[in-house]
Amino acid sequence: MTAGIEAFRALEILMVEDNPGDVRLTREALKGDKLLTRLHVVTDGVAALDFLYKRPPYQDAPRPDLILLDLNLPKMDGREVLSIIKSDGALKLIPVVVLTTSQAEEDVLRAYRLNANCYVAKPVDLYQFNRIVQSIEEFWLTVVNLPPR
Repeated sequence: MTAGIEAFRALEILMVEDNPGDVRLTREALKGDKLLTRLHVVTDGVAALDFLYKRPPYQDAPRPDLILLDLNLPKMDGREVLSIIKSDGALKLIPVVVLTTSQAEEDVLRAYRLNANCYVAKPVDLYQFNRIVQSIEEFWLTVVNLPPR
């Protein structure tokens, strides 16, 4: 049994990412793990909020156990998405891991001021990217006690 989550159901991860290569690498990293995970992907900030608020075409979307959020997104950037998630009483308990290319100090500080649960800079090395995604999954979905859905 994973910490705080029933072992018989898939762990739901929402990835908000517009780079198809990073999505593919994340899928591959999660495939090799022993956890049963379902990765849902949206490519912009507006779609992320539609998914979370179950607006069409996401009326049947599950509540994610974890959100992987890029900062530099089309339509609505990740900082604004993070701000909306963390100011909404129904969504703010979902852990948000900012997974982005930026290592700029101002981006890190702003993400934490907006109540990001974690900030991780994407490495350019494929092996390191794989390790980081697996580490995020292991920590957030097996070590941490997550709030109930």
